[in-house]
Amino acid sequence: MDEAVPVAVVGAGHCGLAMSACLRERGIEHVVLERGEVANSWRTERWDRLRLLTPNWLSRLPGQRYAGDDPDGFMTMAEIVGFIDGYARAIAAPVRTRTTVTKIERVAAGYRVATDAEALECRAVVLANGACGVPLVPACAAQVPARVETFTPLRYRNPEDLPPGGALVVGASATGLQLADEIHRSGRPVTLSVGEHVRMPRRYRGADIYRWMEELGLLDQRYDEVDDIVRARNVPSPQLIGTPEHQTLDLNALTAIGVKLVGRLGSIRDGKALFSGGLRNNCAMADLKLGRLLEQIDASIREQSREGDVEPSERFPRTTVDEAPALSVDLTDGAIRSIVWATGFRPDYSWLDVPVFDHKGRIKHDGGVVAAPGLYALGLTFLRRRKSSFIHGAEDDANDLADHLAAFLESTRSGPSKGTSQARSRAR
Repeated sequence: MDEAVPVAVVGAGHCGLAMSACLRERGIEHVVLERGEVANSWRTERWDRLRLLTPNWLSRLPGQRYAGDDPDGFMTMAEIVGFIDGYARAIAAPVRTRTTVTKIERVAAGYRVATDAEALECRAVVLANGACGVPLVPACAAQVPARVETFTPLRYRNPEDLPPGGALVVGASATGLQLADEIHRSGRPVTLSVGEHVRMPRRYRGADIYRWMEELGLLDQRYDEVDDIVRARNVPSPQLIGTPEHQTLDLNALTAIGVKLVGRLGSIRDGKALFSGGLRNNCAMADLKLGRLLEQIDASIREQSREGDVEPSERFPRTTVDEAPALSVDLTDGAIRSIVWATGFRPDYSWLDVPVFDHKGRIKHDGGVVAAPGLYALGLTFLRRRKSSFIHGAEDDANDLADHLAAFLESTRSGPSKGTSQARSRAR
């Protein structure tokens, strides 16, 4: 007979644990199901030298704040695991580790959650297994010649994983830039395929860029305050890197060390990678948007009469692009020995047997309230706020959704009422 538990939370990363803390605060019995150990993705699916993109002072979860002696630094993977693992112990989260969810389906009482160890009957389920479950690899990857080895960020650990010789890195957001820099510095020539991207300095006017973004309220912008939330959820991650030196890493920094820039990868045909001719336009647009952000910061400083308290305003050189970037690269001549697909991720809901997906396979939700009663999602890009996918974004989102979930449990316990619709309104 299936075990009855009111709520199952899938995933014991920072989002699942934030939800656990919020449910405990509301007196809601629940379990957290984790296929590996707490913070499993941080432990097993990140490359060796990766650090958080957000400064340590932004690392916070419900009831816990960063308490170290380097608030302006950036956590290493080991430090992130320690932060999240310590949080799980501090809140006494009811985590069942080494428990893989194999199927979730609707039943009369709510949901049946099958795992490789047991089955649970739950009235509500929170999907907190993260936005980066499956790498997004373009269909043209099937046309890569056999002699060229391919990698995703989940497989890559360090440059020594790659064969000797040149590498093509596809994607120029945070991951692509960092890997292109690391691989090139290992002595391997790197070609970087650049599409739409968000250029951003690590520091501006004496403070981390996230300090200014938080001060301006940009990170708290809500999903129902933007004109096109689908577009907003697909904006590339900013070109940032977290280093002890607070280094700015942009395309100019990469070309300065010898990385070759090409346009967005369009296709692979007859052993050749073919690129679009829009590289200059994409770089110009990124430069323009960077200028707008810096102007917004400058205007806020002026309005608060703080000009004398911060460093002077500055502008960064425009992105330098060759007059005629290459439109193709031969993958058969031995110059390129590996391709790294830094082309994004999607959540893994392969075990979710509930009809809540759109025609593109994306889960349908309204700020994390999924299109099925009692089903919730957490940790997705711009779920409820622009900060939703960051560690510090989990707290507000989890509180909102825990309120909605509590109202849902109460309304279904007492029968149909207007409670759920009122809670949905509050969660918005």
